[in-house]
Amino acid sequence: MRQAIVRKPTPNFGNGLTTSSLGAPNYERALEQHQAYCEALQVCGLALTHLEPDERHPDATFVEDTAVLFKGCAVVTRPGAASRAGEVETVAMALTQFFPEIERIQVPGTIDGGDVCEADNHYFVGISERTNEAGAVQLKNLLASFGYGCNFVDIRGVADILHLKSGLAYLGDNRIAVIESLAAREEFLGYELIRIIPGEEYAANCIRINDSILMAKGSPQFASTLAGLGYKTIQLEMTEFQKMDGGLSCLSLRF
Repeated sequence: MRQAIVRKPTPNFGNGLTTSSLGAPNYERALEQHQAYCEALQVCGLALTHLEPDERHPDATFVEDTAVLFKGCAVVTRPGAASRAGEVETVAMALTQFFPEIERIQVPGTIDGGDVCEADNHYFVGISERTNEAGAVQLKNLLASFGYGCNFVDIRGVADILHLKSGLAYLGDNRIAVIESLAAREEFLGYELIRIIPGEEYAANCIRINDSILMAKGSPQFASTLAGLGYKTIQLEMTEFQKMDGGLSCLSLRF
């Protein structure tokens, strides 16, 4: 990976969508955490494109949901929440600088990028409250045209996760970090599963960037497990984004 697209939260960040009961986010603290996140991306070797903050859309800092990126193509999504529809155009414009081909999810399909997990040449797509089957089929067909495989993972009814990547992350090396409620899914047969203990589920939304894994602070057993497997980790405070159903992957588009 060499590039990432990010967008700072706005003062009305707390007006965004959330199912969390952790309370309202502290805006100044969110800015500090976002800055530390951006610095970590740069430490990992990524050049950043900063989009203008967008007060019209308080969830717009979660740029990952607006696109799915793979070699040769960017797919602009249709977020599953109607209030987020206006976020996609500025992201699409930024992507034209880097991708020769831009595709779009069409009505009646919806997809949030947080439901799409890349595992080398294979993709897992979560069917969720935000990503419907029509959108998932469109994405699967686009991926197939570029030679990528795809499986759907229905997470409707799985407690306490909004998106598929709220509950799992591909670590490379044929390994998936996964919460217990997803670990038995047949879609993950053939992978080495790194199970995340109850109480540390938020750590499942981690991201591997080149030789490092970014993870949220506050999950010592998962951090110890990663260290034991030889991974270099960068632990970041994510408390204010957790309050808004967001995680590490949500805050950037990486390619």
